Amino acid sequence: MLQIEKKKCFTELGKFLSQFSLEQNSKNEAVLHNDLFFEGFIDLIHLSQSHNGWFTPQQVYHSVQSWSKALQEDNLNQWLSNYDFSKVQPKTVGLILAGNIPLVGFHDFLSVLISGHKVLVKTSSNDQHLIKFLAKYIIAVNPDIENYITFTDGKLVNFDAVIATGSNNTARYFEFYFKDKPSIIRKNRNSVAVLTGNETKEDLINLGEDIFRYFGLGCRNVSKLFVPKGYDFQPFFQAIYEYKDVIFYEKYSNNYDYNKAVFLMSNFKLLDNEFLTLKEDTSYASPISSVFYEYYVNLEDIKKQLENDAEQIQCIVSNNLTPNSIPFGKTQQPELWDYADNIDTLTFLTTI
Repeated sequence: MLQIEKKKCFTELGKFLSQFSLEQNSKNEAVLHNDLFFEGFIDLIHLSQSHNGWFTPQQVYHSVQSWSKALQEDNLNQWLSNYDFSKVQPKTVGLILAGNIPLVGFHDFLSVLISGHKVLVKTSSNDQHLIKFLAKYIIAVNPDIENYITFTDGKLVNFDAVIATGSNNTARYFEFYFKDKPSIIRKNRNSVAVLTGNETKEDLINLGEDIFRYFGLGCRNVSKLFVPKGYDFQPFFQAIYEYKDVIFYEKYSNNYDYNKAVFLMSNFKLLDNEFLTLKEDTSYASPISSVFYEYYVNLEDIKKQLENDAEQIQCIVSNNLTPNSIPFGKTQQPELWDYADNIDTLTFLTTI
């Protein structure tokens, strides 16, 4: 298939996804194949929580809306303009996908197909249905693309390269198992925010989005704050009060109760607002319903620390305090060219 045909499949998918939002599902008669897919996708969104308890309609709709914006033609053109796919010989690329947030593996799926390769997908048991539904839609737009897409429930076989996402433990297994194949192996990463105390209330409200979106389960969610010595947390707690309803979700609430109890039994000092605990800790990975924080005296020292720990960090949120920092509230709205782990997937795919 020509790349232009594949690009059309995904722009049509973007138009399809644009019809769905938490506020209203609005059917657009100009969208292709709505008769086959519109009602079914609404049903799937509302069934997703029965497949994965964290996939509430609110969270799935957010992911769907993010992808509808990403798949606009201008975005695809801007993303793809930096690459030459003319010498790509179609190969089979195995994908081992994560399932921590809805459609978390879709960028890899898109990248393999748009670069001219075939995709062999092993979905996570936590997110099996959404990506398969979207695959069916693009096949309906152009049936030829079906020859480029295979899903498997078993072990990956007959592939030329692999992109695998997992924990630090599974990554060691992946690195051994796939040592003879070109590969991208993704491990645990976390995101941080660097604060000065001069942030506006709006900044801090937006930081709440970076913390609570997807219940904090994504590697792009902020799990650690760096704050100046003597930082007043009161404005932070006042700002994130907007997210208080998160505690009414049972799975989150159970994690909050459990993790708070563990911290208190260990005699850790906590800051707490009854739906989020803050704990002083040098680690980057905090448990669900908790964010770690660390004081600093010199901002330059923090910049150096984050540079040294770059392999542990996915995003840095700040008001332009560090190179490539992300604005508050934007971590879970990545552009197509915002690659996981800062590894350029398309460059990898054009060289295998």
